[in-house]
Amino acid sequence: MDIEKYGPWALVVGGSEGVGAAFARLLAADGFNLVLIARKQAPLDELAAGLRATGVDVRTVSADLSQPGALAQTRALTDSLDIGLLIYNAGANSVRGRFIDLPREVTQAVIDVNVTGQADFTRHYGALMAKRGRGGIILTGSLGGYLGSPTLAAYTASKSFSRIFSEALWAECAPLGIDVLHLNIGFTATPAMARLGMPVDMAESPETVAREGLENIANGPVWIVSTPGNAARARLISLVDGRAATVRAHAIVPREDTAKAAAQLQNQVAR
Repeated sequence: MDIEKYGPWALVVGGSEGVGAAFARLLAADGFNLVLIARKQAPLDELAAGLRATGVDVRTVSADLSQPGALAQTRALTDSLDIGLLIYNAGANSVRGRFIDLPREVTQAVIDVNVTGQADFTRHYGALMAKRGRGGIILTGSLGGYLGSPTLAAYTASKSFSRIFSEALWAECAPLGIDVLHLNIGFTATPAMARLGMPVDMAESPETVAREGLENIANGPVWIVSTPGNAARARLISLVDGRAATVRAHAIVPREDTAKAAAQLQNQVAR
């Protein structure tokens, strides 16, 4: 990773575990100083201690990204730093159900993290990168952003926002010297997925996902992680015609069936 262009500081939002932690470890290995944001302080402290042992400076912010003060909390720590890379990796979804049945605070939290938070952090740190004429932004998304799925209305819609937002931002920021990438992630073996009870035997590793993001930051606007079946599924569920049949046939499966569906898709691609 080019520290001259994207350093000396990287900000990883959602950086305490899983893909976010993998980003942090890879960047630390390349000499980047790090600011890590997540809701729980203990995992942040544990990761930060290990990264500091490699010789880099690491600072942490415990913030709830669904709350309006998260950016202000982060700015209190970063306004004196030269942030050259923003990785917005927050946005897991823990609750499924019909949109009209779910409490507003549940669905609004998904929108606040995946839409409002992503836009606010990007605006602030992107503007600083524009002033210095270089930098990079990685916004992680999901294959779920290609198709509205029952019981995941707010989540899939917010991931769709992230992808379209990234494409527009990429076109706007390229002349400013800022690389923008929407990193489209499929089924990944993260602690968040494990806590939801999802079998992760067929899942991609967080390290592979993070490495592909960093290696392809200049290959935007969208990079689909190369897990077998990911690109094929994105094409399949992006069909313009016959959307009713597509939505009914390819909705995201229940959590207990995720590993089976991933295996089936990979087998289809391998044939």
